[in-house]
Amino acid sequence: MHRYFPHTAEDEARMLGVIGAARTEDLFDSVPADCRHEGPLPLTAVNEWELTAQAEALAASMPAAGSAWIGAGSYQHHIPAAVPALAGRSEFYTAYTPYQPEISQGTLQGIFEFQTLIARLLGMEVANASMYDGATALAEGALMACRLTKRNAVAVSLALHPHYRTVLDTYCNANGIEVRDLTMTEEGGTSLEHLRDEEGLAALIVQSPNVFGVIERLSEQAEWIHARKGLLITGFTEAMAYGLLASPGSQGADIVCGEGQSFGLSQSFGGPYLGLMATRKSFMRNLPGRLVGQTTDNAGKRAFVLTLSTREQHIRREKAVSNICSNAGLCAMTCAMYLACMGGTGLRHVAQLNRDKAEYLKAGLAALGFRPVYAGPTFNEFVMQAPAGFDAKWKRLLEEKGVMFGMELSKWYPLADSYLFCVTETRSRAEIDAILKEIA
Repeated sequence: MHRYFPHTAEDEARMLGVIGAARTEDLFDSVPADCRHEGPLPLTAVNEWELTAQAEALAASMPAAGSAWIGAGSYQHHIPAAVPALAGRSEFYTAYTPYQPEISQGTLQGIFEFQTLIARLLGMEVANASMYDGATALAEGALMACRLTKRNAVAVSLALHPHYRTVLDTYCNANGIEVRDLTMTEEGGTSLEHLRDEEGLAALIVQSPNVFGVIERLSEQAEWIHARKGLLITGFTEAMAYGLLASPGSQGADIVCGEGQSFGLSQSFGGPYLGLMATRKSFMRNLPGRLVGQTTDNAGKRAFVLTLSTREQHIRREKAVSNICSNAGLCAMTCAMYLACMGGTGLRHVAQLNRDKAEYLKAGLAALGFRPVYAGPTFNEFVMQAPAGFDAKWKRLLEEKGVMFGMELSKWYPLADSYLFCVTETRSRAEIDAILKEIA
């Protein structure tokens, strides 16, 4: 430890005295004793192939070695071999937008292309250089809407992913923003009929496709909130849907925020992922994070610069719109590579496969006695109420075959015996038929 930190024993004693601690170990008293390891770590030196064997044994013991037929914010999509091959090159392999950006023209150009692709995908005029993940991007969108409208209340769909809602509540609570709940329609979309107080709304926040997989009526929602001088914020967890669906921007969305994991990033037990955020050009000055722009150098050649960075390290703190101090740079570059590999036609084809295969599973389950909970149109996720006895079959599949066939929703919503299912292009018809036969 002392080889890496220059503090002497006297330095450490003085610091401990200032904060009122007798020894360094006292700093960890807030961590429960049964969560702490006392004494030296049980580590022994091994050679490279022994260490590799240990790692492989650990990996083989993970439950994720089976298959999961759920989405809910993390999706298994095919990643073309070209994507990791390019993203792993030393020229790109960094998690940061460079601190001396103009020196790194290649990285800046890659991020510029990323911004262009995301803006086109979401139907918006400008996109930033990425955010941490979909949940924090959505929360930043709410803060942005309140700054733009000078209001301090947002209406939020009940069909927003619960984890996104938790992050949103945390951001709003810290900034004195009121969160008003919306109800749902029988189709599984967001209802605007029972909102008790419509005054002073900065934004209407919906997710499409929502947590139940249902595609929202964004055009109607945009018209409703615009009539009240507010903004429509559209969130998403499955970016692949917009390879097939009309873009949020074309339906009137003002701010679009969501998760980009579907584009070239593996599920990786939940991260690191990629926050996507796009908006209208007139709102650009209130966009958090960073924006890479195109210009010309002294010789008249095309060049790229960090055009906008509204964080407190770059401008006066009182004018900063966010304390976002980094972005998912490598993840953004990987996303751009994926989209460039797929092209518009390829993305649409893969998105169509997602939709068609999900409908095939939905029909197969309906034939076995499962009942759709919501009638609204879906993309690659849907909710069905299971017949009696399915819970036992679900447990056996998980324990005996490592298959998680659907996610039970009662921990999030009062939906008894209801499961969220997801199918992507990675599932073959043979796999779907096999799981249906197993259930039957």
